[in-house]
Amino acid sequence: MANNQSVGRHLDAFTRGRIIGKLEEGRSVTSVAAEFGIAHSIVSRLWRQFQTTGTAIRGFSSGRPRGTTPEDDRYIVLQSRRNRRQTAGEIARHTTQANGRPISRFPVARRLHGGGLFARRPVRCVPLTPAHSEKAFSVVPGTPELQRQ
Repeated sequence: MANNQSVGRHLDAFTRGRIIGKLEEGRSVTSVAAEFGIAHSIVSRLWRQFQTTGTAIRGFSSGRPRGTTPEDDRYIVLQSRRNRRQTAGEIARHTTQANGRPISRFPVARRLHGGGLFARRPVRCVPLTPAHSEKAFSVVPGTPELQRQ
């Protein structure tokens, strides 16, 4: 039991290739399992997977595919550092123009949050009417309107 299979780890790609090679030579599943010190079911499942798919490589995609590449991520961080006042949507548009693939603003915001950076939130400024400004300036501490008799 020199290998790490007794503690429940996955087989690495090299070991999987060696197992498939021995099975292709015509050796039995039981003898290969005994040689590598792993369970018969693991070798049998690996051999069945190889026969159906034609490969023994484990798939690394366990969920949703990435929307951005590592190069895109570096570009996003670079853009946000160049102009701190940009929103995530603006950075997404710049990234889309740079690489030609559409990128949403949501992955941009996630990439920036992961690096400790934050895109500016898009804020809609509403112009104040004269009524707003009267209310804002009439309630000032120390003015005669606030002092009651």
